[in-house]
Amino acid sequence: MDRRAFIGRVAGGVLAVPLTTRAQTPSMPVIGFLGSASPAQFAPYVAGFRRGLNETGYVEGKNVAIEFRWAEGHYDRIPALVADLVHRQVAVIFATGAGRAVQAAKAATATIPIVFTTGRDPVETGYVASLSHPGGNLTGINFFTSELMEKRLELLHALVPKATVIACIVNPGGAIQFRARELEERARTFGLQLQLLSAANGQEIDAAFATFVQLRPGALLVDSDIFFNARREQFVALAARYKVPAIYDLREYVAAGGLMSYGASLSEAWRLAGIYVGKILNGVKPADLPVMQSTKIELVINLKTAKALGIAIPQLLLVRADEVIQ
Repeated sequence: MDRRAFIGRVAGGVLAVPLTTRAQTPSMPVIGFLGSASPAQFAPYVAGFRRGLNETGYVEGKNVAIEFRWAEGHYDRIPALVADLVHRQVAVIFATGAGRAVQAAKAATATIPIVFTTGRDPVETGYVASLSHPGGNLTGINFFTSELMEKRLELLHALVPKATVIACIVNPGGAIQFRARELEERARTFGLQLQLLSAANGQEIDAAFATFVQLRPGALLVDSDIFFNARREQFVALAARYKVPAIYDLREYVAAGGLMSYGASLSEAWRLAGIYVGKILNGVKPADLPVMQSTKIELVINLKTAKALGIAIPQLLLVRADEVIQ
């Protein structure tokens, strides 16, 4: 073999090795994370999501990547954010927060697996065909937020039984639109008049509280809404200013100084969602994963806030509470 032919063979072999190696090295899967609010406000829940991923063997930066897209409360941005994730061909999309995030993801792709968290009935909203057999490319976690509104009204009545008017602040187009009639009927069984007030931004939340002067409600029921959750400090401060006892859906309101909450643990719901995303990355199809019901429901009461409002918490509620903040 002449020298020139030998060098050519060696060079060809050297060039072929990297190509073969690259072909055999699997690329790191990418999760598309579609959130309706902001990362700072939802950091504890994102931590829960990562815990769920870890339980299935996935660690961000080690064997999986996460592309975060946050709408910062601007729901009109969601379609463009999810379109970008679809364009990047992520392995799975986690859609959380406002129902519009799930709807936009569902409309954007019928092939990329989607895992959602929702406080609304996912069958009623059209996300899945059924809880046990979701069908299609969607599955996720339901944490009963809207279904618990009537229970919150019952707890509020037990807290302030002499109240005759209950104000309820809602986000137009939010979860309560599906249950407003049932909620009003339930209020009537307690002899209560329910006043619905709408708020879709910070200024409208201020305006809704300002109308309390005219309505003079005995208590306040705050709708379960991802935007309201991001504004929980504002709600708590206004409830204190107007000295109105209020009930919320998440313990984070009570930890921030709110009076009482009854609802699911979002950290737990997002942990379960992380587990589902990990299972899909391991090859399980969304259609084979039944919609999971997050059953960790918490009643949390803040005694310091109750004292400031001059309210004596009934012993029945204290006994039932999962957590009492002194």
